[in-house]
Amino acid sequence: MSNIALALVGIVIMLVLLFLGMHIGFAMMLVGFFGYWTATGNFNATLGILRQVPATTASNYSLCVIPLFILMGNLAFAGGLSDGLFNAGDKWLGRLPGGVGCATIAACAGFGAICGSAPATAATMGVVAVPKMKELGYKDVLSTGTVAAGGTLGILIPPSTPMIVYGVMAEASIGKLFAGGVVPGILLALLFMATIFIIVKTNPDEAPRNETPASWREKLLALRELLWVVVLFGVVLGGMFSGFFSVNESAAIGCVVALLIMIVRRRFTMKSFLSVLADSMKSACMVYFVIMGADVFSKFLTITNLTSALAGFVTGLDISRYVIILIIIFIYAIMGMFMDALPMITLTAPIFLPVVTGLGFDPVWFGVVCIVVMELGFITPPVGMCCYVISGVCKDVPLKNVFRGAVMFVPAILLCAVLLTIFPDLVLWLPNLTHG
Repeated sequence: MSNIALALVGIVIMLVLLFLGMHIGFAMMLVGFFGYWTATGNFNATLGILRQVPATTASNYSLCVIPLFILMGNLAFAGGLSDGLFNAGDKWLGRLPGGVGCATIAACAGFGAICGSAPATAATMGVVAVPKMKELGYKDVLSTGTVAAGGTLGILIPPSTPMIVYGVMAEASIGKLFAGGVVPGILLALLFMATIFIIVKTNPDEAPRNETPASWREKLLALRELLWVVVLFGVVLGGMFSGFFSVNESAAIGCVVALLIMIVRRRFTMKSFLSVLADSMKSACMVYFVIMGADVFSKFLTITNLTSALAGFVTGLDISRYVIILIIIFIYAIMGMFMDALPMITLTAPIFLPVVTGLGFDPVWFGVVCIVVMELGFITPPVGMCCYVISGVCKDVPLKNVFRGAVMFVPAILLCAVLLTIFPDLVLWLPNLTHG
């Protein structure tokens, strides 16, 4: 069996293991280990990889930012920042058709700027927003679908854990990736709001308009609640984009600021603080284990020359490079139905990155577009992680209704990906201005 055939067999075996329910990190590590051993015939060298990879991953300075941003997001949640975000959005947008839904999207975008996780954003805003929409007469399909779709903004608007992992694997600037996600994040949030507006204008029964306008005093008081988010967001991303802090320093400072906000808002207790630390540690360990498995699997693919052979084959095709990008994006959209964003990045980056860079595309642009397409997987069956999260939070709403509501936002995500492909400067404009 040739090395390339061995690599293809390894990929198939790994996909089978994933469908059988094996953890993605363990599946990649297992297949990578035995594949590398089979390709080289050297057991000691293969065993050396298992000894080397955990230490290399744990000591990688670029990866230190992951547990720090996870901790910052958990501290911000414990500090009650999500309540203030939704309240401000409700006061300012509540009078519009579907206004509370639009306020929910705005709050999801704001919380995504301090969280970095789609399921966490969906769960947090689901607790806050769905009861409010239900109280105002919103149909379950629209209310739960809105929060599920809004939750996906957590991996696009920086800081984003998948972006950090992609940046490490692509050897791209994490700061520039974060900067590249800002405009697309705002664009997608606006497209989500436009979707809600169209749905409600087409069928007003889906979301009765809030007939109790907020006074200017209430609006201004609601903005005061946003001050904490602006401070945290400004310190972390402002310092990073200006070059005053490195990405790691920004994450560490963000943790300190989030903890101070928690204390000032009188949300700090030793029990809540220890719970935040425990949750952050569990999440960080999961991410690290996935990265370790991907590293072992990547070494297996490299030794078989599959990635270089694929890159050479694709770049030699006599078709437009945009057709090739469209095919890759389609693959991501299909994979997203069965796999979370983080495993997708760790699995596909070693395969597709040489192809993309060989075609002359910017790796920062490609990373952001892939993140947008991966958002489809969070709201489409059979995986649809955000939909499962919302179904768990809103136990009286059937899962099928959550999916029905979420898929109404699929055209917005596809349109966003198309616009970013036609106008790449939407992604690259801000990174070109930063020091990251």
